[in-house]
Amino acid sequence: MKSMGFGMMRLPLLDKDNTKSIDQEQVNKMADEFIEKGFTYFDTAYPYHDGESEVAFRKAVTERYSRDEFIVADKLPIFSITSEDQLEPIFNEQLERCGVDYFDYYLMHNVSGLSEKGFRDVDSFKFANEKKAEGKIKHLGFSTHAHADYIEEIIKEHPEMEFIQLQINYLDWENPGVEARKCYEVACKYDLPIIVMEPLKGGFLADVPEKAEKLMRDYNGQSPVEWALRYVLTLDNVKMVLSGASAYEQLKSNMDIHENMKPLNDEELDIIYQVVDIINDNITVPCTKCNYCVSSCPEDINISKLFDLYNNEMIENIDGFTATGNEYLNYSKIEGNGLASDCIECGACVKQCPQHIDIPKYLKDVAAKFETPLYGFNTE
Repeated sequence: MKSMGFGMMRLPLLDKDNTKSIDQEQVNKMADEFIEKGFTYFDTAYPYHDGESEVAFRKAVTERYSRDEFIVADKLPIFSITSEDQLEPIFNEQLERCGVDYFDYYLMHNVSGLSEKGFRDVDSFKFANEKKAEGKIKHLGFSTHAHADYIEEIIKEHPEMEFIQLQINYLDWENPGVEARKCYEVACKYDLPIIVMEPLKGGFLADVPEKAEKLMRDYNGQSPVEWALRYVLTLDNVKMVLSGASAYEQLKSNMDIHENMKPLNDEELDIIYQVVDIINDNITVPCTKCNYCVSSCPEDINISKLFDLYNNEMIENIDGFTATGNEYLNYSKIEGNGLASDCIECGACVKQCPQHIDIPKYLKDVAAKFETPLYGFNTE
């Protein structure tokens, strides 16, 4: 099995404002090229494209190829599970949507503090293990955007997990909001094969600042996409790297990169570190995390933490759900910390800030970015 998968979360659309309007003709063309080149792994999920991703997979693959020509991975949406009687209908609906009798790989989708009700109040792991025993799941694992300590606890609780899907890319490697390196090291500690998601950070690493791209191209003529994919493809213990492509040309280019991939050398890794610095220099709030402001806040808002998340989100500049937004939700709802919107604009923090940042103003921006219905906040 080649180690690049077809991620079906951001498929080409006929109407960019309608996530259900999948360009099926183009998806079929992409699947044809993918399989013709010897690639087999397709990754979809119950909520992708409002449920239409699984259907698009069936139309492009299941209905046009024999079952032994492809491998399909799907996910149980534990973040939407509130009762045990939901499990069987959702699983059966997924099989029907995908047009298969079994899943080659099946994941507990986004295991984190946000989804705990869906696997602690309801024993979703037990359900998935039963489906594996029935032969409807060949390999069982989980995806997560949680921190490394949390992931390790889940692995200890569920040693039956056969693989893990993690967000890994060079920009998130030392990002405290994602902890890609630490999560990677936990997976390696327990010998769990890794499936990499977001190797291009939602497409952000395909369009890096001009100064960063020049560094890359001046060295070897390769594009930022090539650098980003080579980075994750050469990590030990990585079984699969998902290539999310919203156009035929993107998928074809990513396959070509995979076919001609060579490990990064030490000089190239040094350039990657320089690129990270350039990207991080393009931040929105010039906070140095001195935390002088935090001790003066009467609402106990972890201001530097929120600014760090906000800067990461603004650098990423992606519409829709992101790992950084998920981290904000964990920070606020799970950890019970003060929200950006809890700021009473007393100005005590501003007096303490060596950078003279207008903290209340930026906290309003943070609230506007994260405290939205997308992440379960009531804005009425």
